Amino acid sequence: MSKLETTFTRDDIVRLCERVEGAQKEARPIYKLTEEYPEMTMDDGYVVQNELRKRFIEQGHKLVGWKAGLTSKAKMKQMGVDVPSIGFLTDKMAVPEGAKVSVSELVHPRVECEIAFMTNQDLEGPNCTAKQVLAATDYVLPAIEIIDSRFQKFSFDLQSVIADNGSSARFVGGGRPRYADELILRTIGSVLEKNGEIVEMGAGAAVMDHPAEAVAMLVNILHKLGETLPAGSFVMSGGITAAVAVEPGDSVIARFQHLGSVSVSFVE
Repeated sequence: MSKLETTFTRDDIVRLCERVEGAQKEARPIYKLTEEYPEMTMDDGYVVQNELRKRFIEQGHKLVGWKAGLTSKAKMKQMGVDVPSIGFLTDKMAVPEGAKVSVSELVHPRVECEIAFMTNQDLEGPNCTAKQVLAATDYVLPAIEIIDSRFQKFSFDLQSVIADNGSSARFVGGGRPRYADELILRTIGSVLEKNGEIVEMGAGAAVMDHPAEAVAMLVNILHKLGETLPAGSFVMSGGITAAVAVEPGDSVIARFQHLGSVSVSFVE
């Protein structure tokens, strides 16, 4: 059962959900939701996100997993929060490795390197730990998340981002899946190349000191939403690197120590 406390009426929820959904489907920027609802809370953002998820599933999307955002300590401090945000992932957001993604379907496309987890056991909060996450992980693999804030001039706040499903847009998994216990995830290095040039680099520890900590936090946020993380979930643990803007003609490769590489390119 959801433990969210919302200040919104049902009409508010539906109206904001339709605004976010329209921006995503039509690739058009909108104003921050807090400009109309300055008292909007994080819980309000999740109520809108839940409505969006319900609507997508009714339209034929299949829920395949979840993503954590704002998982670096610096980013959390910058945003004035002590928890990351989360968003849902559906099958229609998945992009094959090496595919071409149309930028015309996006507003502010950016890419970042992430370590993804595939679970083989159910996980639930409110006190999920990184150790439990690792025990419930079938394998990890390298991924690129293509994020897309739908807000004008890339100007947003946490409440609006949560309602916008954590800026989720597309994701690409690839490389070499590996058992998590074979690796020291916090020291795995990652390099992001755009058009053959290194533009970002980092290590797993950039994600809450250990990527499994981000997944545990995600599971605990899900508990507040009245949800658990089922076995067979694909979970993006958050950006190891800063997000890098892309445009038509760009080709991106994320190279990971021990995990191989994953690539995607962009067209008009």
